[in-house]
Amino acid sequence: MTPSALTAQHELHIMQRTTVAIVGKPNVGKSTLFNRLVGRNTAITEDFPGVTRDRIYGTCFWLDKTFSLIDTGGLTPSSDDPMLSFMQLQTNLALEEADVIVCLFDGQTELTTTDYEIVESLRQTSKPTLYVANKIDGAKHEQNAVNFYQLGIPEIIMISAEHKLALDVLLDKICEHVRDVEEETEDESTIRIAVVGRPNVGKSSLVNHLLGEERMLVTDIAGTTRDSIDSEISVNGSRYVFIDTSGIRRKSKIKNSIERYSVVRAFKSLDRCHVAFVMINALEGVTDQDARIAGYAHNNGRAILLVVNKWDLIEKDTHTAGQFVYQIKDKLKYLDYAPIIFTSALTGQRVVKTLQMAENLYAQYNKRVPTSEVNTALEQIVRKHHPPVHKGKQVKFYYGAQVAVRPPTIVLFCNHSEGVHFSYKRYLTNQFREYFAFTETPLHLRIQQR
Repeated sequence: MTPSALTAQHELHIMQRTTVAIVGKPNVGKSTLFNRLVGRNTAITEDFPGVTRDRIYGTCFWLDKTFSLIDTGGLTPSSDDPMLSFMQLQTNLALEEADVIVCLFDGQTELTTTDYEIVESLRQTSKPTLYVANKIDGAKHEQNAVNFYQLGIPEIIMISAEHKLALDVLLDKICEHVRDVEEETEDESTIRIAVVGRPNVGKSSLVNHLLGEERMLVTDIAGTTRDSIDSEISVNGSRYVFIDTSGIRRKSKIKNSIERYSVVRAFKSLDRCHVAFVMINALEGVTDQDARIAGYAHNNGRAILLVVNKWDLIEKDTHTAGQFVYQIKDKLKYLDYAPIIFTSALTGQRVVKTLQMAENLYAQYNKRVPTSEVNTALEQIVRKHHPPVHKGKQVKFYYGAQVAVRPPTIVLFCNHSEGVHFSYKRYLTNQFREYFAFTETPLHLRIQQR
């Protein structure tokens, strides 16, 4: 099976999510606000400046809107400190990527020269900017926050991220600038694949082999591919669009701003794909950075194929592959559903098979189950293992339905949703996986009060 390239470069006409960046001086509560908005403790929060040294990404849902959120390390325009200067550069890159900016102040402190510098620098971006006073826990703080109008800003939004006060007001304001995500314009049979991984793991080599030509520059220098290149190929009647991204490298290894910017583009590519090829270097095994990349794809509900590349360089016996699979499953426990393939992009070993596996993944990822079948399965699953008792009352499931695909999402309605322990929810998820053959795709299960 030889792939034939259809176009030299194919641009997808898909509206991407609006990106919102939270910026401000260190220690004003950016990470706390980020955690509140995305609904989980993704960012580290400590009560001293400079904890968040890197951009952190998340997805926020509010009413009918969805947007990407970036937490940053802190704006310090006049700092000469090397670490703060590094954080400043990271923040500037986030600002460049963002569509909307949330500028956060500490509402309990007095204005400083840095505040004026920050506001002046944000005016130069010409992007929608919301100015927010955080830590407003009472009338005294509200009076102090009024002083921020001296910065010449049109409006100050007063919130308390720690105590979840007025976050709905902030979200409403953000969503005024969040565009609706359009449906994809291409045929449903087109599978979008993002090839992601650390530098020099063989991403470009793998795609080049599938394209059948040297479409992308391949060298031995880590980080060669600076930007995302989309290429469409056709194989036996199936169409694939590859989104080959630059390497997502450890921040200590990044040497210049172009490579830093490529990190942002890599995460954006994961937002655009159906299937993520997460490539792992067989010589190094699963690293923390691999786990970070895979975790982002998993958290965003992408179908994932774990591609262990450079397998030709490993000395093997009959147990080598099995041991490697065990190591991967142990390191990436949350990806127990993701299939694994061992390849060599250099020799072409099992490279074409990745497309066959991607097609199988996409079929499950796009599969829809009739409501009647969901409820038949629910009845049998519950009968096999009864729901828990909550405050002396039996949890009862009334009905369920699949409400979305990409990934498949099932909603179950019951009388006491808060009484369903995570272990029983995991049992339900695993049973639905087995019942409907969702064995290799993420499956989201939501339990709601009727």
